[in-house]
Amino acid sequence: MPTHQYGRLAAAYLQPKVVNREDPSASAGPDILSLALTTRAYTRVVLRLRAQAESEARHVARLQAAERSYTTTPSRPATRNSHRQPIQSRASSRAPSPTSSHSHSRNHSHGGNGRNHSSSTSAVTRFRSPLVRLHRAPLLRVFVPSPDGDWLSDSSVVECEAELKRAGVLKLLRVGDVVWDVAVGDEGNLGRLVWDGSYLVDLDYKYSRMGELSPYFHSLAFSPSYFHRVIRIGASATHNPNSNPIVYLDVTPWGQELATNLQLLQDRARTETPHGALHDVVRWVHRSTFTIRPPAPPHHAQAYSRAHVLRVPIPNVDGFFIDPGWYGTVVIEAEGTNEGLADLQGRCGPGVFPPRAETITTKIRNEKEKESRRVWRILREKSRPGEIWLRAVREKERIM
Repeated sequence: MPTHQYGRLAAAYLQPKVVNREDPSASAGPDILSLALTTRAYTRVVLRLRAQAESEARHVARLQAAERSYTTTPSRPATRNSHRQPIQSRASSRAPSPTSSHSHSRNHSHGGNGRNHSSSTSAVTRFRSPLVRLHRAPLLRVFVPSPDGDWLSDSSVVECEAELKRAGVLKLLRVGDVVWDVAVGDEGNLGRLVWDGSYLVDLDYKYSRMGELSPYFHSLAFSPSYFHRVIRIGASATHNPNSNPIVYLDVTPWGQELATNLQLLQDRARTETPHGALHDVVRWVHRSTFTIRPPAPPHHAQAYSRAHVLRVPIPNVDGFFIDPGWYGTVVIEAEGTNEGLADLQGRCGPGVFPPRAETITTKIRNEKEKESRRVWRILREKSRPGEIWLRAVREKERIM
């Protein structure tokens, strides 16, 4: 059933019932229980597909680890004497048997066996599904008609959690899973909540009218594209740079590296006029970089099978680890003004830059902007694997 039909049926269910005495069955509303059962089954299927995709990914990783360990193993030195070479040449005139040819390929040709391993690895079919993608947030469904309109009340959120319990998936949920109340509608991010491990958390609307991930979550724990097309951002970032997704990062552990690499550069950017036209402009930006290094790789195949244990913890955050999607270089940008420089220096933490002279006004402003020093936008048009671009978001961009 199309997703917009859920909202229409929920609105019909919430309408006041008018009893028709001549035909009482005509006043009966939609079957809410059947709609709820449909979304419960959908949620179970999505989580089952995720488990299957991750299981197959681990299997492929083990095959690749075994192949790497075999190709890196040194070849065994030959032990045959030179006076036996005529016997080998005499035997070569005969038709080789399958057993002898197999042993010959194993002892004398590592390249052939490597090709066999490669073919066995490539023969494994990769998981594909329109409902689930690896390293992306799943979009689970519940059906809870909201009497308060598009904005879910506390009681409606509690009922959404109860629906997840009725579906029997609470133990399968993970931090960052997105749950959508399809009864609210299919416009923007209406009815979309994020699971924090115990409860459903609403989206944040401080810097986006459509809603973004709450600052309650640690963005480094998810890949930069984890919520792509699950939490919608509206217009294309090419036309509106402010539609890039919001992330919350504390960069103070890399403050000294940021201070070392800080530069003032000219940059070309595309801006949109109030009439909708696009123009290329030249601007000044403060730009710096820091590196998130992956853990040291293991040296044997058994360690490759347990590679998920080797993770980098998020600094100053207990129990959370940096997602491998962040490994590499992180490029950050700030406005090429004195205010933008002061904001960037404040994000690097105390003691990294010499302290600035502050007045009462600047002290009040700095205290007010302290919460926004973790707010960044991912520049999707510049980012690529191994190089993530971020732009500092200041308090003046806040809309709520």
